[in-house]
Amino acid sequence: MGKSKYNKFEELILHEDDNLIVINKPPFLASLDEREGEGLSVHRQAKQYYAEAQVCHRLDKETSGLLLIAKNPETYRAVSIEFERRRVAKTYHAVIEGTHIFEDLLVDLPILNMGNKNVTIDRANGKRAETYFKSLRYFKHYTLVECRPITGRMHQIRIHLATQRASIAGDELYKGKPVFLSQIKKRGFTMGKGREEEPIMKRFALHARELRFALGEKQYHFEAPYPKDFAALLKQLEKYDD
Repeated sequence: MGKSKYNKFEELILHEDDNLIVINKPPFLASLDEREGEGLSVHRQAKQYYAEAQVCHRLDKETSGLLLIAKNPETYRAVSIEFERRRVAKTYHAVIEGTHIFEDLLVDLPILNMGNKNVTIDRANGKRAETYFKSLRYFKHYTLVECRPITGRMHQIRIHLATQRASIAGDELYKGKPVFLSQIKKRGFTMGKGREEEPIMKRFALHARELRFALGEKQYHFEAPYPKDFAALLKQLEKYDD
């Protein structure tokens, strides 16, 4: 079953071969159809692009970055097995509040999924969850961190960072506050009369940066560039919060 011309989806594609499509998912696009069936999901767009396409895993709607899409059932099964057996090396980048020196810090607090997109740390009833954190770049009030989740629990990186008092910037669900230019650019910041300041980034600062895995003999390694909003936040921090 073939392709139909679908320009917008094509612009997201970083790699395509006979079995796999790899995209850099933009923020605010759901990986799978949401219950209400509203809006375009990656799943729906992928199927319009290639009829047999199946999304192999998911990212939170606000999270940008790498997403794997299988072009046939065999590849979908093979990729699913790699994820289940924790043989997919996943790397995310996050901007967190405060200066934190993480040198391969392991957070292994169990996570309980309470349904309806609510999760909590629960040592007695939670499922095993492990994430490694490594600081990449320090600013005065923020840190760029590499996050390597070993397991794949819902909101895992977000809640594990929150337990370290290092919430992701803009992640209000886990007490992370949005970053405003007026906070970091103290001098010379002016706001037009009657206008309300918008945050530099209108979501939480989390990006699925890198994936490494093997299917049979073939090794795959993908890296997704930062989307505009994430890059803009880093640029402003470099300029005014360094």
